[in-house]
Amino acid sequence: MNSLLDGLNKKIADLYKQRRYKEAMKYAEKALKICQKTYGYHHLKVATALNNLAGIYKAMQDYAKAEPLFHQALKIRQLKLGNDHPEVANSLNNLAVLFKTLGDYFEAETKHKQALAIRERALGPYHLDTAVSLNNLAVLYDSWRKYDKAEELHKRSLHIIEKVLGPDDPNVATSLNNLAGIYKTQGKYTEAEPIYKRALAIRERIYGRNHPGVALILRNLATLYKRAGRIEKAQKYKERAKRIEAAFKK
Repeated sequence: MNSLLDGLNKKIADLYKQRRYKEAMKYAEKALKICQKTYGYHHLKVATALNNLAGIYKAMQDYAKAEPLFHQALKIRQLKLGNDHPEVANSLNNLAVLFKTLGDYFEAETKHKQALAIRERALGPYHLDTAVSLNNLAVLYDSWRKYDKAEELHKRSLHIIEKVLGPDDPNVATSLNNLAGIYKTQGKYTEAEPIYKRALAIRERIYGRNHPGVALILRNLATLYKRAGRIEKAQKYKERAKRIEAAFKK
């Protein structure tokens, strides 16, 4: 039975990555039925199957179907693992992301804070999953235009990632890009520019100068320079980003 479920889950993951969501949904529904029939309705494998199916519905923007499935997965994990388990935090995070998508920032904030508290207790303050929770809450506050809170949390997340992975890891570049975005949105271009440039340098060292991840930061810098009135420099960065993107489309 485990080999059958492993095969189904691999198929689901492959189809999901290809954005073939309707096909993935059929396999996910099959996996859920097998888990429920084999293990009962309150088994952790059922929670995983529910979570997978919910994720597919979310990707298809069918939020009305995704939400109750995420809730069912959460309840099973709380029942079987207790309220302070990392898997419970994962379920809370999934719900928080869904609520943010729906524009329910208050509920998203509550769920993100609950997930963060669990991860800090269960995994410690310097675990990468803790950094993920801090980042997710910061992204929420950015959308909510609570920039002071977003900045603080992005800095905390960045500090953890640098401590755990080192200063030149790709995840550091992503975190730097997020922090610079907060400054750019507020018109703090002097603060944003060196942070974007550090993120750019990391990605160029790791991926080379002609990678889509490099193009993303080049575009962010181009936007910054345009808003700051540095039009010639903005055009230079924009054109370089366009060349990289064009090469990857061929």
